[in-house]
Amino acid sequence: MGNILDLIDRISRYIAWFAMLLIVGLIATMFFEVIARYGFNNPTIWSYDISYMLNGTIFLLGSGYVLSKNLHVRVDFLSTRMSVPAQHTVNLVFDVFILLPAIAWVAYRATGKAWRSFESGAVEVVSPWAPVIWPFEAGIALGLLGLTLQLLATIIRHAIGISNPGSVPSPAENESH
Repeated sequence: MGNILDLIDRISRYIAWFAMLLIVGLIATMFFEVIARYGFNNPTIWSYDISYMLNGTIFLLGSGYVLSKNLHVRVDFLSTRMSVPAQHTVNLVFDVFILLPAIAWVAYRATGKAWRSFESGAVEVVSPWAPVIWPFEAGIALGLLGLTLQLLATIIRHAIGISNPGSVPSPAENESH
């Protein structure tokens, strides 16, 4: 089981690495736009579209990695007062019955939407530049699929943590590396 969980963590790390590369593209886009707009008084028609697409994609591509490190924002003022097995139980129930169905459904829908956009060559209809939209939608789908996969690993860790709390990190701990 540990090998599968390690593989999922590695997949999340690779997806997050790809997001880090996209940050370079976002910075370059914004830098180019500032120079074009304020240096040459000639703003681009495409920088707004690229920046919001990259921003949304980067956010979702990093979500699985954030979950793997337990660094997401949580309200835990009650759960930290519980025993570690109780924390795992509460998180397991929430993840299985609320979070997993919601994230998996959204990932499924996003994947279908990205595929349909690719097949049809759909473009962003509210943009004067009208770029094809499937790369953005594919990035969203990849991020959501990675998050769903990492959520499954988290659920397995919570299940292990109920019976053997010392073998997995506590839900209240995070990994800062």
